[in-house]
Amino acid sequence: MRIVDIIDKKKKGMELTKEEIDYFISSLVNRSMPDYQASAWLMAVWFKGMTEDETACLTEAMINSGERIDFGELTNRIVDKHSTGGVGDKVTITLIPLLAAAGIPIAKLSGKGLGHTGGTIDKLESIPGFSCALTTEDLKKQVKEIGVAIGQQTGNLTPADGMLYALRDVTATVDSLPLICSSVVSKKIAAGAGNIILDVKYGSGAFMKTPQDAIKLAELMVNTGKKLSKPITAVVTSMEEPLGRAVGNSIEVIESIDFLKGNIVTGDIAELTYDFAKVALMLTGRFLDEQTAEDYVKELIHSGKAIDKFKELIIAQGGNPEVIEDYNKFDQPQFTIEVKSKTSGYVKKIDAYKVAYGCKLLGAGREKKGDPIDYGVGVFLNKKTGEFVNSGETLYTIYANDSTKADLCKEYCTQAYKFCEEKPEKLKPIYAIIKP
Repeated sequence: MRIVDIIDKKKKGMELTKEEIDYFISSLVNRSMPDYQASAWLMAVWFKGMTEDETACLTEAMINSGERIDFGELTNRIVDKHSTGGVGDKVTITLIPLLAAAGIPIAKLSGKGLGHTGGTIDKLESIPGFSCALTTEDLKKQVKEIGVAIGQQTGNLTPADGMLYALRDVTATVDSLPLICSSVVSKKIAAGAGNIILDVKYGSGAFMKTPQDAIKLAELMVNTGKKLSKPITAVVTSMEEPLGRAVGNSIEVIESIDFLKGNIVTGDIAELTYDFAKVALMLTGRFLDEQTAEDYVKELIHSGKAIDKFKELIIAQGGNPEVIEDYNKFDQPQFTIEVKSKTSGYVKKIDAYKVAYGCKLLGAGREKKGDPIDYGVGVFLNKKTGEFVNSGETLYTIYANDSTKADLCKEYCTQAYKFCEEKPEKLKPIYAIIKP
């Protein structure tokens, strides 16, 4: 078997066999295949696509390229929720303590942010002392002891994915459905959770720009899981505008804490968190109807059990729990700039990508892996879609450590806002739910 023949076959749009895909991945991992051949194969896949059977075989080969976490008797109870990436997307931080407080074991492996999308690990590590650098044994031990752990992806899990992603990033092949699917699903299955919930985003702040494309990806992920005997539920959600009001790192954790304390009871963050919690509770057989599940979730917040579980998680991973009561324990920005509206009217839309890019210019994001980020900077959206703003009223607030960067951020965030005279129709955050 030769790699050049596998490339040629895919270039011609032919279906690869399981043996050919296994050989390709093993050649990648053992370094017997040069990067230029792997890159050629990726480009052939981007142009010609893959069948569902090929995608499942690729996913399985990537899983088998490294270790798999085994939680033993806990496996079928453990839930892992993953988002394909968005702006202001802090639902993982609001959801995980909530589910753990409900007695559902959570083992979550997350990544650092890259490009305009924020990373859950960056946000959590804005908590002084908090570390996601858990070994596999640390992760398993913590889940058994307190019911929840959040770690970062290690090189031992799906190493083939790390190698392929590094090439995809520099060969313009990131936006290929089978490559996205195999990357996400392989990591989730290797991480050992028995119940996988995927949040598939669409819109200006996401990789998938239309709900139709997001549904295609969601269906491919669910079907791939089915072929590999792993039930996956995919929830297609909007990322046309930032989630919540905070975009950044520590600023998003603060908003998450406010939600878990019961201070935020309406809006997209509350709605999405409740919806994902209901999906998880019903998926694991805890409840049979949505309303009972939602009432239970709200009581976990009202009783203080959700924020107590988050505090327990912070302590377990070395963080300073005082941030829950004293937000000044987070890195503080030098400048707070309230940007006033020059228009009176309803906010029609807020372009998620432009807000995210503005935040990245502040230093909240990174261009490439390894770049340092500024935990204390960000943007708070005082007005969101559907809300009325008077001329001269604060539209959004910039938190910055560099005035020049703040000016650049202001340009993008101001462009992000569009206005109208009539109150726009409120869009539901969830577009569709794809079940196995």
